[in-house]
Amino acid sequence: MDRNKFELLAPAGDLEKLKAAVVYGADAVYFGGEMFSLRAGAGNLTIEEMREGTAFAHARGAKCYLTVNIFAHNEDVDELKDYLQRLKTVDIDAFIVSDPGVMELIWETMPDAEIHLSTQANMTSYTTANFWRKMGVKRLVLARELTFREIREIREKLPEDTELEAFVHGAMCISYSGRCLLSNFMIERDANRGQCAHPCRWKYSLVEEKRPGEYYPVEEDERGTYILNSRDLCMIEHIPDIVNAGIMSAKIEGRMKSVFYVATIVHAYRRAIDAYFDDPENYRVDPKWLEEVKKVSHREFTTGFFYNQPTNRDQNYQTSAYTREYSFVGVVREYDEKTGYAIVEQRNKMVLGDEIEVFGPDIDFFIQNITEMYDLESGEAVESAPHPQQMLKMKMLHPVKPDYILRKKKRSEI
Repeated sequence: MDRNKFELLAPAGDLEKLKAAVVYGADAVYFGGEMFSLRAGAGNLTIEEMREGTAFAHARGAKCYLTVNIFAHNEDVDELKDYLQRLKTVDIDAFIVSDPGVMELIWETMPDAEIHLSTQANMTSYTTANFWRKMGVKRLVLARELTFREIREIREKLPEDTELEAFVHGAMCISYSGRCLLSNFMIERDANRGQCAHPCRWKYSLVEEKRPGEYYPVEEDERGTYILNSRDLCMIEHIPDIVNAGIMSAKIEGRMKSVFYVATIVHAYRRAIDAYFDDPENYRVDPKWLEEVKKVSHREFTTGFFYNQPTNRDQNYQTSAYTREYSFVGVVREYDEKTGYAIVEQRNKMVLGDEIEVFGPDIDFFIQNITEMYDLESGEAVESAPHPQQMLKMKMLHPVKPDYILRKKKRSEI
């Protein structure tokens, strides 16, 4: 596959995350607006923020895709029409859609709009792929339930100009391609309209009808079981297989995740992808890439359906908790090369003497101790930075640039 045609696609839950994704190496970003996206709990972007975000991305050679992937009800249609009229003023590269009626409304409003089929549409065969291609859909986001063997066959039976996209990293839904009714049934929050409460992460036990209050474990564990709780997808060690399957867009899940998550995961996958295309024949997985993705909040990893049907080893029956070994403590806003001081925006508490890691889009990371901190407003030396988004002046061991991130390993609890 042509290197220039392969795309690293990153989530942008808000404007800050959009910019971080682009700075750290994403070829494209996807985001939702304030309405009609399946991640209503993310910050999402206003029309004005979309304008700013698309201008930022396009100036750096990245594309912008807007998710309008709800399954619309009658009551949504008029409001959706108005929303699409306002979107005509935004330079969106493509719309990610699952509902054919929504597609039709987009094309009525913007006849030249590029449509990408959402994974929510459950596209699992080449016959379905060809149907959507004939309907005018440019790109197909593959259902998560497909193996590499199935994906290669779909690729072979499609015209060359039809693009395939697949999720390669992030949270996995328990339901078929994310089409879930559990949240709607239990607490009347419709997952297919952007309100999922993620009940698949909750703890469950078995209760017999005539023995209320007596809870039996679904598995042999007295604590109950998180039987619906999938491990997280991670394919950073399998870039050649992704490329050779005919996938041209590698998609990272996580519009509800932090800017630290977005920067770290994009940074690692950017390095892995570039290393492959620099020298495919001699490509080797660098263990550092996997170590990097483990530094953000995550569950244990799985390769999902790509190699085989997932087994019980791909579920996490013990806990829904995330592994969180590192804290995001700050982001560089300015740097003075003459003095070696940086202006840092605090994100979590840090104190003098802390050992931190500093990483950026053009470096791996370096380690240093915090030796000096000054409150930027008062100029006074401080021993700790407990205030949210406090602006600090900090001495840096090596040169840094705006958007570099500071992280700190959490202390092990005894």
